[in-house]
Amino acid sequence: MTIYIHGFGGSGCGVKAELFRTYFKSIDEPFIAPSLSCVPHLALKTLEEMIESYGGKVNLIGSSLGGYYAIYLAEKYGLKTVLINPSVEPDETLKKALGFAPNFYDESSFEWRESHIEMLKEHRVEPKKQENFFVLLQKGDELLDYREAVNRLPNAKFAIEEGGSHSFENIERYFDDIKGYLNI
Repeated sequence: MTIYIHGFGGSGCGVKAELFRTYFKSIDEPFIAPSLSCVPHLALKTLEEMIESYGGKVNLIGSSLGGYYAIYLAEKYGLKTVLINPSVEPDETLKKALGFAPNFYDESSFEWRESHIEMLKEHRVEPKKQENFFVLLQKGDELLDYREAVNRLPNAKFAIEEGGSHSFENIERYFDDIKGYLNI
């Protein structure tokens, strides 16, 4: 099974999640993209329970803040993981989101607190098994500096593109590469 982990303010019904859902269905592979709590401890608890309750092989795909969660989970469980424009320092980059932040699914909002930043810090790991990571980066990411991911995961496999955006434009071009990397 492959678990897609959405980013800050995202959901399991976002554009990338839906593209992956359609792709994995077309190749008859188990896939789930849960809509996670904005509270980091709760989001990670949900993901840990999913991983621990599944009886077979689990892979992760994490986008933005979901990439940060995926790094933590990959190290904890030894999982192959694809990171898409990952946030590797969300305790820093998400300070600017303190207060009410948008939920992109329904345009509602949620409160992002200092206590959430502290929760992120508690789950920071230094990735030792960097061969477990395939990192997709677009240099045109308007929210995150791609070089932070390169510096944090220097021994991972990378695909780095000029241009693009934080949402990683045309991700479907990498579906076959992702399938191969995850040995699906």
